[in-house]
Amino acid sequence: MRNLLLIASLLLLEFTAVAQDPRRFETEVTNLVAGDTTVKKKNLILFTGSSSVRLWRPDIASSFPGKNVLNRGFGGSHMSDLIFYFDKLILPYHPKQIFIYEGDNDLASGKTPEEVMRQADSLLRLIRKKVSRRVNVVFIAAKPSLARWNLRETYTTFNGMLKAWAEKNKHVTYADVWTPMLDPNGKVKGDLFIEDGLHMKANGYEIWARVLAPYVK
Repeated sequence: MRNLLLIASLLLLEFTAVAQDPRRFETEVTNLVAGDTTVKKKNLILFTGSSSVRLWRPDIASSFPGKNVLNRGFGGSHMSDLIFYFDKLILPYHPKQIFIYEGDNDLASGKTPEEVMRQADSLLRLIRKKVSRRVNVVFIAAKPSLARWNLRETYTTFNGMLKAWAEKNKHVTYADVWTPMLDPNGKVKGDLFIEDGLHMKANGYEIWARVLAPYVK
């Protein structure tokens, strides 16, 4: 019995390691950047992060008319995955502004807000070192969703930490998409999501566009 429990524990650890292996996105990232020779890099505003950004295609550019906006969201990524692919998804563009949406999947996978914040800090230091000490970085709050509403306390804790951290760092902004996605009773608006209860429909992205537009420079 003890041996069976040990084997089960090892298999669980192996599954977790595979699930968190950033190389699971290798093909997607390679395909994503394959057409980069056509990207106009002057005054480029970069959006990156997990699937809530990834699925904002091709409408993201039309959400911010007159701006040179590029979408480099990928998979169901974590903050650690974005760090891993920094040299492919952020550095080559030398953007004048970076919008980042990570943390949603991290928290859902069991990571603590503190763990995610440590990785956010590592990502910011990487940007400061390799891109620019002055480039404006906008961290988008973790959104509420039907599928993950049971984790709302963890999400609000993370968002509070992210906001406080952003306020302490120069050229870092916190964008609150959590609050406008709630109804007057403080519950998540169910009509913003597709069938999976996690990813947004067009009206969800309309809220994001309204929230983020004042930050797009």
